[in-house]
Amino acid sequence: MEKYLDIIANSYSGYWNYLKSEILSYGYWDNYFYGLIIISLAVWMLEIAFPWRENQGIFRKDFWLDTFYMFFNFFLLNLIVFIALSNTVAEIFDDLLGLVGISLDNFKLIEVNALPKPLGLFVFFIVADFVQWNTHRLLHRVPWLWNFHKVHHSVKEMGFAAHLRYHWMEPVVYKSILYIPLAIIGGFEAQDVAFVHFFNITIGHLNHANLGWDYGKLKYIFNNPKMHIWHHAKELPKHARYGVNYGLTLSIWDYIFKTNYIPENGRDIELGFYGDETFPKDFVSQEIYPIKFKEKDEN
Repeated sequence: MEKYLDIIANSYSGYWNYLKSEILSYGYWDNYFYGLIIISLAVWMLEIAFPWRENQGIFRKDFWLDTFYMFFNFFLLNLIVFIALSNTVAEIFDDLLGLVGISLDNFKLIEVNALPKPLGLFVFFIVADFVQWNTHRLLHRVPWLWNFHKVHHSVKEMGFAAHLRYHWMEPVVYKSILYIPLAIIGGFEAQDVAFVHFFNITIGHLNHANLGWDYGKLKYIFNNPKMHIWHHAKELPKHARYGVNYGLTLSIWDYIFKTNYIPENGRDIELGFYGDETFPKDFVSQEIYPIKFKEKDEN
């Protein structure tokens, strides 16, 4: 038990020092704090210059709530709970495997660090995106997970910051499911995957932005605003009651597994989910909503 308490304490102190370093060391290219700010401002300027929904204000509905979510989920959530929790759970999981004589090293199919850096990062990116696509499907299909995911789907006007409006439980689910696949292929240090991370953030911001883009033929590879708007549509086709267009960065999984759905220009469709009229509007109430809410049949 003392070992796990030490991990929790070291996680808090280590991340707090890291966060201070990120804020103070603004000159480094792999700085996540200022990287998020730069990407957000750039995509916001694109929204202002090329608005798709012209009746939507620059400071759209819930703009400041989503901005708070963006920084809370990207930085403060890690400080409050996630880093300590994930490090402790990972250690407990490794210890449980050790009790039966198993090591994650025994499961490694490939060591991406041994590959040329561009190829290794590509493998890391593809594996992570596919696992997260499947996890996203689970968030829609499993009722108690959907209650957490409703926070993200409560967005009524899309903008770049809506990308990071999500309940704190979501990264716990994503990282837990992603842990073993990434352990099987090995991994990179945080600074090595900074490019992949910034690329994913940029695509995610663009997906949620007030932009009418689809990237032409590249739409079959990369998720895009015209595709992702239908993921947030309140009215879904009967054959896809759990959702459509689950892609995070890549759209290719939706085309391969036939979960793609773009019937028309989605500029003016209503966003949300059935029952969102009574969904909480403030941050604290949204965070405690899944704990209080008992799933009902919504059909």
